[in-house]
Amino acid sequence: MKNRELGKSGLEVSALGLGCMGLSFGYGPATEKSLALKLIRDAYDKGVTFFDTAEAYGPFENEKLLGEALEPFRKKVVIATKFGFKEGIPGKGLDSRPERIREVAEASLKRLNTDVIDLFYQHRVDPNVPIEEVAGTVKDLIAEGKVKHFGLSEAGASTIRKAHAVQPVAALQSEYSLWWREPEQEIIPTLEELGIGLVPFSPLGKGFLTGKIDDKTKFSENDFRNSVPRFNEENRKANQALVELLGKIAKEKEATSAQIALAWLLEQKPWIVPIPGTTKLHRLKENIGSEAIKLETAHLEKIENVLNTIDIQGARYPEQMQKMIEN
Repeated sequence: MKNRELGKSGLEVSALGLGCMGLSFGYGPATEKSLALKLIRDAYDKGVTFFDTAEAYGPFENEKLLGEALEPFRKKVVIATKFGFKEGIPGKGLDSRPERIREVAEASLKRLNTDVIDLFYQHRVDPNVPIEEVAGTVKDLIAEGKVKHFGLSEAGASTIRKAHAVQPVAALQSEYSLWWREPEQEIIPTLEELGIGLVPFSPLGKGFLTGKIDDKTKFSENDFRNSVPRFNEENRKANQALVELLGKIAKEKEATSAQIALAWLLEQKPWIVPIPGTTKLHRLKENIGSEAIKLETAHLEKIENVLNTIDIQGARYPEQMQKMIEN
């Protein structure tokens, strides 16, 4: 797999990373440990060098899993983790106080079994702590050799600029896909101007863009999509037009819908690095295969034309989580 640089940070990673959250959090029961370890190591064997986790995933269990899985080749991979929630639990609210950031850094280093965090994101912007204080704290951690690069997640353009002025931001992690294109309006131009990379999470629309989910799909009891408005039965039915388009292009390219969705993202900017997640080895191989797919101008125009006629239905988060996202 080819590498990409996240903006002008000097941080080089594989063109596709692996979002590891779903292995232990969010999408139903956690994956059996031996299978999860195998999937992470298989990803590395197939060229993935960028792995994404957070203290909140589990909480804490996902970092431990990555620490064990990546230990044999730690020096050859980039690990991104995050701080920003009270006690590492999203439901308890936000906490990016400097002392909390330091606590998370020390605990994450131990769980990840490493001496440095390659990319340390603020998971969500905390309105109670000036972003300059957050950036300054991470700047100190970088000076101490505990962190290499600073990142933000779901931050607005103004916050990105303020943070970047204190400590250069290597990457912004935010949702971006054919199903959620709002970052194109203000965020992507800001990142391009400042030389910051974009790491899209949920690049497959939390599974919807794979074409394997329809209005009849039933999710497991503790799958968070049960609470997401965009995934209610009525909205899934209304949003099928986008999936049908991907299916048609995939057939022409002898690919899958998921591969077309990821290939589209890779075509947008050379400093965009999607982090699709999966718990299945065959899906991992499928996602990685998207890096070799080249979409011609005609396909990109077809996608654009159809998207202009589709009004995607449903909010992407429940109301409580929506309040944690900075516009």
